[in-house]
Amino acid sequence: MCGIVGKYNFLTGALVSPDLIKAMCDKIVYRGPDDGGVYTDGCIGLGHRRLSIIDLSELGHQPMASDDDMLWITFNGEIYNF
Repeated sequence: MCGIVGKYNFLTGALVSPDLIKAMCDKIVYRGPDDGGVYTDGCIGLGHRRLSIIDLSELGHQPMASDDDMLWITFNGEIYNF
């Protein structure tokens, strides 16, 4: 099972440090020893630890972005009919 972390500074709008998100991911490395990723933008940060079961390629790296980099997602699950 993968591991997901995140932080959103809703009230203060303070910047989220990539180092903080990476440290959070490092705490749950046992949830996903195969890969890890971090995304931060202003007051939001997403992190992911990956356990590769079905898709062993780099195409499964998370957090994932839309083609125009406007939307970002990190999740635990499978996309069927891909």
